[in-house]
Amino acid sequence: MKGYMYILKCSDDSYYTGSTTNLELRLAQHQNGEGANYTKKRLPVTLVYYEEFNRIDKAFYREKQVQGWSKKKKEALIKGRENELRSLAQCLNESSHKNWNKEG
Repeated sequence: MKGYMYILKCSDDSYYTGSTTNLELRLAQHQNGEGANYTKKRLPVTLVYYEEFNRIDKAFYREKQVQGWSKKKKEALIKGRENELRSLAQCLNESSHKNWNKEG
């Protein structure tokens, strides 16, 4: 069964990532407040991105992958800037190996 991974932009400028077998029906459900609790409180929502898969389990896997991404990384995907995805995935926090002080 065909599946879709989708990203919605919510009224508070946040993103919601989901997956479904029927994209049009699922969007209508979100808009009518029958979707996820997250989107119900942030209506209206707008479809800003989707990917189509030949199987729903592939779409679900992709949903879980993209859900863990930062807002900036999701925005790069939405805007088609695939070349930025790798750099946006890098860990740059204080404990990152990139910030390790070898002098110690």
